[in-house]
Amino acid sequence: MGMMQEFREFAVKGNVIDLAVGVIIGGAFGKIVGSLVDDVIMPLVGSVLGNLDFSNLYLPLGAVPEGTARTLAAMKEAGVPVLAYGSFITVTINFIILAFIIFMMVKQVNRLKRAEPPAAPPATPEDVLLLREIRDSLQK
Repeated sequence: MGMMQEFREFAVKGNVIDLAVGVIIGGAFGKIVGSLVDDVIMPLVGSVLGNLDFSNLYLPLGAVPEGTARTLAAMKEAGVPVLAYGSFITVTINFIILAFIIFMMVKQVNRLKRAEPPAAPPATPEDVLLLREIRDSLQK
């Protein structure tokens, strides 16, 4: 069997295709959650805490050149090493929300699996029924 044929069989298996679809949808879903955190949740949290912009929370770890603006982007552009803990807070909140949504989805799927009624037992084969009749008639 050639390598291309083996690869084709591998690539068209259901699990590989399901995984590819999951990765694509997961990436898009991650962008949605990222936007929710960056554009909705963090501005609300920042306004409650006094117009705090989490994306600009950092600690400079080196000398700051004279005239450099006190923003994270300006510090990075100037080559100043920074500890950008505001970005870390945002990414952590993003992860918690995404993990919670995935947890709820898995919980729902598990609940639906338990709710499925068990399959009916298969019908007894004809020869087994005949053997049972013979057995019962011999016992009489």
